[in-house]
Amino acid sequence: MRALLSLSTFFFLPRALLSHYRRHPLQLVALGSMIVLATMLWTGVNHLTSQARASLDQSEQAVAERQQVVRSDGRALAVEDFVTLRLAGLCVMPWLEVTPDTGSRIVGIDPLAAHCFSVGAGASQALDQPLDGNPFVDIYSAASMSARESRLYLLTPEATQASDLPPAYRLKTFSTSPDTGELGDSFLLNLEALGVLVLLITALLLRSVYLLGLAQRRDSFALLHRFGVSPGRVQGWLVLEILVLALLCVVPGVWLGRWLAAGLGSGFGQALDGLFDIPLYAGQGQGWLVPVLVMLAVVVIACLGDLLLLRFRERFTLARPTLAAMATTLLVAGLVLAWLSPALLWVFVAVALVFAGAGWLTPAAVAHLAHWHAARSRDPLAQWRFRELAVLVRRLTLPLVALQFALAMVLAVQALVTTFEDTFDRWLAQRLEAAYYIEVPAGADGRKAAEWLTSQQAKVPGLQWHRVIRGQAQLEAQGNAGSQQVDVFTVAPVGSLIRAWNLLDTADEPWGALASGEGAMINEQLARRQRLDVGDSLYLTLGDQAQVVPVLGVYPDYGRPVGEVLLNAEFLPDDFNIRFESFSVTPGEFGIAPVTDALVEIWGVDALTFRDNSSIRELATGVFDQTFALTRAMTLLTLILAASALLMMGWVFFSTRVWYFRLLVVWGMQQREVAGQLLRLALMLTGGVAVLALPLGIWLTWVLVHRINPLAFGWSLPMAVYPIFWVELAILSLVIGVSIAALMRRQLGKPAIAPASASALNGGER
Repeated sequence: MRALLSLSTFFFLPRALLSHYRRHPLQLVALGSMIVLATMLWTGVNHLTSQARASLDQSEQAVAERQQVVRSDGRALAVEDFVTLRLAGLCVMPWLEVTPDTGSRIVGIDPLAAHCFSVGAGASQALDQPLDGNPFVDIYSAASMSARESRLYLLTPEATQASDLPPAYRLKTFSTSPDTGELGDSFLLNLEALGVLVLLITALLLRSVYLLGLAQRRDSFALLHRFGVSPGRVQGWLVLEILVLALLCVVPGVWLGRWLAAGLGSGFGQALDGLFDIPLYAGQGQGWLVPVLVMLAVVVIACLGDLLLLRFRERFTLARPTLAAMATTLLVAGLVLAWLSPALLWVFVAVALVFAGAGWLTPAAVAHLAHWHAARSRDPLAQWRFRELAVLVRRLTLPLVALQFALAMVLAVQALVTTFEDTFDRWLAQRLEAAYYIEVPAGADGRKAAEWLTSQQAKVPGLQWHRVIRGQAQLEAQGNAGSQQVDVFTVAPVGSLIRAWNLLDTADEPWGALASGEGAMINEQLARRQRLDVGDSLYLTLGDQAQVVPVLGVYPDYGRPVGEVLLNAEFLPDDFNIRFESFSVTPGEFGIAPVTDALVEIWGVDALTFRDNSSIRELATGVFDQTFALTRAMTLLTLILAASALLMMGWVFFSTRVWYFRLLVVWGMQQREVAGQLLRLALMLTGGVAVLALPLGIWLTWVLVHRINPLAFGWSLPMAVYPIFWVELAILSLVIGVSIAALMRRQLGKPAIAPASASALNGGER
């Protein structure tokens, strides 16, 4: 008999539990939709960032710290040079970079020639890429392409010495891409932080919807208990229920996320390639296991955390004043820690404390404020609205806090992105002030070109130029604390092409002093990390010569992780080691052709490496726009998720209180007047969320631009706010309120049932 009863319970208990979703299909749809959408968003962002991080790492392995063989006469390499070097017994591998007429950069490699790299530690593995066009192909395929630009490099292992080369060749560092530095880390960190916030907001929303369902199922659980079903067995079936639902929703969500990543991959890859000159390699990124396990953990913890810890909650229940004091302590501690923290990790801890304190304190504070207004109001309807608002805030705590966090996050990300776009555009315009950039070929004398350009200055109207020399120097720290290597960036003459730079801090007449050789300028990274200010002295060793120069100004240099010193090239010592040399030229009325023809003749080369800065600026701006569009799309989807959840939860909870709202009709109000009161109540609720999100969003913007960026990357952005966007978010919140009121107006004409609590498992509230 007992076995028969157990068998009956096994078959009928799931049906009894799942009958709730037959009565409330909207909750099941909401839970499933949230899990699928959140999984898709997080998986898509995570997959793209995993691909990007792997691409950055793999690209550094493939090209970083390598060397190439170049001709001593500065001429371009050809196949004959490869044959000559291999016949001389050297290990060289051809690396052919091709830019097709349409499409992204392609790299042609010769796997057979790369076999000799296997002697070096890990070298062959770094060059062992799939030859599928993303971006690597066989060198024959690359050479056969119709291309607007191609260049051949001959790579050689680090073990190769200059003495091993034939007389007509020399060694040079191989670097076809700029140092990604910490700009890449900043770029990826923003996406990863967005993914974490998506998980947080999703957990809050799932928790709110599921707890509403548990509250509505409270009577069913009590009935099952009377029939002999233990609470432990009910909890076990609830765990199985949510696990099955999560698996059914997470797996398609992961598939959709990978599809989303694939759809955005071309644009994201263009952004990565344009920002850092790093292609998005194929075959990278995470598999299925990690996203499935992460989302399962999020769903289980969010939905069943209270259920699994219910017996412990009763032991640790605290009074409301104590909870308010704890929330205030967390909030204040987070604000102070964010202001004073010397390390990035503690800033993240501070952000978590502030969000925890705000999410804990805000609903209680709003409820207390509503009761305060109700006690001081003489209008009975106003008293009713404020009392009802206090109930709604307490019962809709989780979706309200989730929407507050989402609004704050979107506000901060929007301000950060807009500020970065504006700052980057102005900074790029300064750096690309000249119309053309011309690289000095290896072995060529830049002074001869400078002399010719000086002679043409008076003959060609509008001609502007300066010579750029790059190298390195040792910066001696004060107090015998050691030295560090810094980059040296020198220009001559110090003309109008560079004098338009915006400086973060400056002395009087800094450009004139720089032109006279009376000091140096430093980038923001060096100023922050060495705590240098205008007027401080720099102890530099340039070549074999030690110099002491004052700091004339601090200039922004976004994305570079290293310190840089700007000097006048005319005052460099003769033994300074020039690592790179170029010219920035605005040719004036006669165009660039006479300039390039003259330089080709002066340097005795076949062709020059030069670029049109206007096209580079247009490309870079387009790439950044595409990148920021991706970030905006992700934040917008997160906001839509939170707004939809609040709309649904608000409607459901308002519907459970129709029984109370009809008392207004009993008291003599018309149904139209009751609908008007509900509209005002809904607008107070959602509008209040927008107002509460505003200070949190502004504070988060300040943390991003003035704390996280300087500590992590050495550069900061100007703090800017955009009130028009505040209005847009406020309008969105009011639209949600109007939608809730419109749905409630339809509910007033339907039969009402007894109210259920939306965020508690016991008791009701009137």
